[in-house]
Amino acid sequence: MNQPRRVENLHTDKGKVPVYATGVVEQPWDGYSADDHAVWRLLYARQRELLVGRASRAFLEAQDAMGMTPDAIPRFEDLNRVLSSATGWTLVGVEGLLPELDFFDHLANRRFPVTWWIRRPDQVDYIEEPDLFHDLFGHVPLLMNPVFADYMEAYGRGGVKAHGIGADALQFLTRLYWYTVEFGLIREEGGLRIYGSGIVSSSGESVHCLESDAPNRIGFDLERIMRTRYRIDTYQKTYFVIDSFEQLFEATRPDFAPIYARLAEQPSLPAGTVLDGDRVFNRGTGEGWASDGDV
Repeated sequence: MNQPRRVENLHTDKGKVPVYATGVVEQPWDGYSADDHAVWRLLYARQRELLVGRASRAFLEAQDAMGMTPDAIPRFEDLNRVLSSATGWTLVGVEGLLPELDFFDHLANRRFPVTWWIRRPDQVDYIEEPDLFHDLFGHVPLLMNPVFADYMEAYGRGGVKAHGIGADALQFLTRLYWYTVEFGLIREEGGLRIYGSGIVSSSGESVHCLESDAPNRIGFDLERIMRTRYRIDTYQKTYFVIDSFEQLFEATRPDFAPIYARLAEQPSLPAGTVLDGDRVFNRGTGEGWASDGDV
């Protein structure tokens, strides 16, 4: 194991440059400061309160089952005992962003990379990189769900394959991750709920995705998602809604190679686009209807 470093994006006069690290590290739990634990406590308590009635029931139940609390930053080894027993997944500590192939390889082998460091107090409301709070609070709980856990493994295997096909395939597959794992919504009894980690770990987006009139909420369609561009520097203009994790897993079972070839011949879509025939959801009731034209 390497000694842990905090690896963040490099900011230059030409803009932000992502910096990647491949090291797998032990979680330096004894090295966390009082400020680190205080940031976890603040973010955990704020998000759990905000997510009541907004987050997927499966997410909240899984987080409770893992034994996460606001008291202190959880120990990876404690979570691993619960997680590996439930679905065979384990957490591995990493220093920051991973190269694509390394990330896919971890997922394909049921290892989820968790950034060991947590944001500073001045970054509580926004941080560009995935940190420990985003990874642990947002991503890890649903790995307790057997169907979602299988989906993540399958995604990793698909990523290894796409890496060998080329840039277009990786772009299409990245969009799938973005609009499901990071920013997905699910239809449950009572309306639309959040399951995407990028939403559940963000106080602002947790409200925006469900309660704002600005974004579109469109029914899940694999090729539609893979055609849709996204922004990383603002709230999403479009969210895609699944009916269940089973629907998500079954829809992504087929070989993607023919899909990649087909999509390469079609134009990408701006994030805010609504197409004729899209199943659009009412933000309040979760009821859907078919759109009657491009917007």
